Amino acid sequence: MWSNICVLFSLFGCIYSRPNVLFLMADDLRVQLAFNQDAPQQPFVLHPGMLTPHLDQLASQSAVFHRAYVQQSVCNPSRASALTSRRPDTTKVYGSDSYFRTSGGNFTTIPQYFKDNGYLTLGMGKIFHSDTSEVKHSDPISWSEPFYTAPNHKYWKSRKHGSHKAVSRIEQLSHPLPDRQVADKAREALRSMPEGAQSGQSPFFLAVGFHKPHLPWIYPVQMHQHYPLSSISLPNNCFAPVGMPAVAWHKADGFYRYSDIANLEASTDYNATNVLPARIVKKLRRAYYSSVTYVDSLVGELLAELDAQGLRNNTIVTFWGDHGWHLGEHGAWSKQTNFEMANRVPMLVSYPPITNQTSININKPVEMVDLFPTLTEMALSSSLDTCPENSRETQLCSEGQSLLPLILSRGESLWKEAAFSQFPRSKNTIMGYSMKTHEYRYTAWVQRRKNGQPNWNKVKAEELYDHTRDPEENFNRVAESYYGKTRRQLQRKLRRGWRYVESV
Repeated sequence: MWSNICVLFSLFGCIYSRPNVLFLMADDLRVQLAFNQDAPQQPFVLHPGMLTPHLDQLASQSAVFHRAYVQQSVCNPSRASALTSRRPDTTKVYGSDSYFRTSGGNFTTIPQYFKDNGYLTLGMGKIFHSDTSEVKHSDPISWSEPFYTAPNHKYWKSRKHGSHKAVSRIEQLSHPLPDRQVADKAREALRSMPEGAQSGQSPFFLAVGFHKPHLPWIYPVQMHQHYPLSSISLPNNCFAPVGMPAVAWHKADGFYRYSDIANLEASTDYNATNVLPARIVKKLRRAYYSSVTYVDSLVGELLAELDAQGLRNNTIVTFWGDHGWHLGEHGAWSKQTNFEMANRVPMLVSYPPITNQTSININKPVEMVDLFPTLTEMALSSSLDTCPENSRETQLCSEGQSLLPLILSRGESLWKEAAFSQFPRSKNTIMGYSMKTHEYRYTAWVQRRKNGQPNWNKVKAEELYDHTRDPEENFNRVAESYYGKTRRQLQRKLRRGWRYVESV
C-alpha cells in the first residue's frame, strides 16, 4: 500500500518503501483535548480546556477520529483488545490479572506481526497492561529486544504520595518521573535506529506508552503555571443520570483508597450527600489537567526527535488513549463504566503523504480493534481476515476493519453505523453490552450463561441515552414510551452484534 500511495502522491516526493511506525499511547486519557473540542456530541466540556499544543500540532497533520471507542473501559482488557484486534469476549480478558494468551488464545499482536514481517520492534513504558517484570505484562514475543520498564515506576506508583502530587524540580532530579525516563529511552532509540530506517529498508515499530494521566496524578510542579486553581471549573452535573440502574455504577474503590481521599470520608455511592468538597475537586481536576499537559510535552519531545533524525516523512504516527476517565461528572471518579465518558477516547493517525499537508476530520464511529488492520494495510499492504466465530485456534485475524478507506475518502466512504463496548459486573456473571450509534447509546445488562455467552432472555437492566438531546447522558430514556420503537430496534442490533452491523 505504501508504494502504491507513493505513486499516487509522487508530487510530495515520496520515495520510500516500508514506513516506520511510532505507536504512542496514554493511560486514562479523556477525549476532551483541544483538537476534539468542536467535535459533535461532546459528553462534557472542560473549563479551562486542557493545554496540549504538541498533540494539537500532530492532529493538524493526522486523520482525527472524533468518535473513537474502546472495547472495555479499563486498562488490561482495552489494551489486549486493541493490540490483538479481538473483543473482550474473544480475549476473555475482563480484569487486571488475565493474560490474553492464557485466557483467550495464542493471538498475534500488532508489534509481533510487524516483527514477523522484518521490523525492529521496540516497546517501553505501558503498552500491554503494566510495566512490571511479569511476562504477561510485557509479552516478550512481541518485541525484538527486551521491553523497557521505567526504573522509577514503582517508587512513584506508591500510594504514599497520595492521589496527586506536584513534584518539585529538585525531586525531579533526585527521582526522575517514570514518563520522563520512558521519553528519554524513546529518544535514545530514535537516535540509534539503523540508517535504513529513513529509506524504508530497515523499518522500525517503536511503541511508547505513557503512564499518565493514570492515578496517582504525579507531574512536574511547573505544569501548575498553566492551570491557576481559580480558573478550574467544577463538574456541571454531579448526580447520576436520572433513571440509571444501579448496575451501571462503579464505586471507584481504588480512587477512594488513597489516604488523602479516604480521610475525607466521602461516600462512594451515587447521588450521595457527603461528597468531595469543591476545593478538593478543583485540586484533583487541576492535577489531572497537569498530568495531561505533562504527557503532551513528552510527546512533543519525541516528535521533535523524529524530525531531527529525518524520519517524520517515512513514519506513521498513531496516538490513542486506552479509555477515558470521569472527573466528578455524575459524581464518578473512575473509568469502569459503559458511559460515553469512559469509552470515548482521542485517536490520531498521521499517515504521510496523505495527511502531511492537512488534517482529515472523521466523525464516524471507529473502534480500537480497527487499529491493527489499519496499520497492516498502511505499512505492509496486507489485509487481515475477519475472525471466525470461534477463533481461539486462529493466531492471526481481526474483529475490526481497516480505517484506510475512511482516511482516503476523507470520512465519506460507507462505514459501520455503530461501535461496541462492554463491561462486566457481579464477578463477570452479568455483562453490560453497549452500542453507540450516531444518535444513541443503548446498553443492556445481561445475565451470562455458565459458558460465558449472554442469556438475552435475562436482561437485568437497560439504558438508552439520546445524544442529540443529551450528550452528557443525564437522562436514561429507556422507560419513556416515545423511545419504545427505538429501544426495540437498538436491542435487536445489539443482540446481533458487531458482525452484522450495517454500513451507512
